[in-house]
Amino acid sequence: MNDFFGFLVVFCCWVVWLLLPGGVASVVLHFLLSLPMRRRDRALFFLDLLETVITRGQPVEQAILSAAQNQDRAIGVGFYMVAAQLERGARLGEALEKVPGFLPPQVNAMIRAGEKLGDLKKVLPACREVLRVAPDTVRTTMHYMVAILLLFAPIAIWLISMLSLFVVPKFRDVAAGFGTPTWPFALVIFRIAPDLVLFEAILFFVLLGVAAAYIGGPRFIRWFQFRTVPVVDWISWHVPWKRKKLLRAFSAMLAVLLDAGVPEAEAVSLGAEATANEICRRRAQRVIAALQQGATLLDAVRAFDDTGEFHWRLANAAHAHGGFLGALRGWHAALDAKAFQQEETATHVLTSGLVILNGIVVGLIAIGMFGMLVMLLRSTIAAT
Repeated sequence: MNDFFGFLVVFCCWVVWLLLPGGVASVVLHFLLSLPMRRRDRALFFLDLLETVITRGQPVEQAILSAAQNQDRAIGVGFYMVAAQLERGARLGEALEKVPGFLPPQVNAMIRAGEKLGDLKKVLPACREVLRVAPDTVRTTMHYMVAILLLFAPIAIWLISMLSLFVVPKFRDVAAGFGTPTWPFALVIFRIAPDLVLFEAILFFVLLGVAAAYIGGPRFIRWFQFRTVPVVDWISWHVPWKRKKLLRAFSAMLAVLLDAGVPEAEAVSLGAEATANEICRRRAQRVIAALQQGATLLDAVRAFDDTGEFHWRLANAAHAHGGFLGALRGWHAALDAKAFQQEETATHVLTSGLVILNGIVVGLIAIGMFGMLVMLLRSTIAAT
């Protein structure tokens, strides 16, 4: 009986020792991968709070301070940091600017534009458009990329290195002892083994960067942004689906401002600020320069979008009833759909390519190992 209990204790200890690291890793991975969604949910909660308060006609700053007194952890530390800035006498836009990690940069810029406009409620629909989540397939594929990053690439680097340093030399010694020539194809494979390790290392760091950008969000990405050389903004503008989202954000904000009667030059400037993208700001300056030279808004916006589609859509919206925002809503939905389609296609192509490339690496190593083993077996059989 004592032996049984002793065996049970040892078995449980082994199970815990084997499963605990995997469980801890799963919890950490879930926490990291869910960070972007939690940031989005907190931003949406903040927008809902603003809309409720504005609808009731209550002061926004006072309502935020009252909500902060509940000390609810679910709304995040950033909310309390914003409340602390408001308590010190800052306005809402100033408080959000001093806590840049609480809301996405585009939402921050839109709220500040709404504050300048004097009507925050008008910019809230545009803010929600920015926070629209990608389809489940895109998020699942992104999580799959992180799994490849955390599991396969480091293991592949370790295995190829161990095979090259310890296993392959032993095979060569045994083959030399039998007087067996090494299979030429195996020689080629193991000669390029350091290149395969380098490839897996590069793949690891590239995926690490992608995962860090996804998990860290806009605040992390902004660390690599320079005002004079806006590398991050330049990349965002030249990625097709991100450009469509930037164009949608600019168009939605411009439509809201034009409907509110804001002067065209100021509306273009605030619309560009709402994108939180330096490339958009520079293109907006071209539009403003054209307006100052006497061009109409419909002609001036050609400098913002090289394709000419924005000019065509805005021209049609100018003749429609119900305001610019209502006339452009269908185009904004089409931009969203096209952006999601392109993002989903890119993620599927990327992950499929990674699986194929990793399969080729594993296949080459397996062919080399089994080829050498077959040559040794043939030599042994011939000797006997």
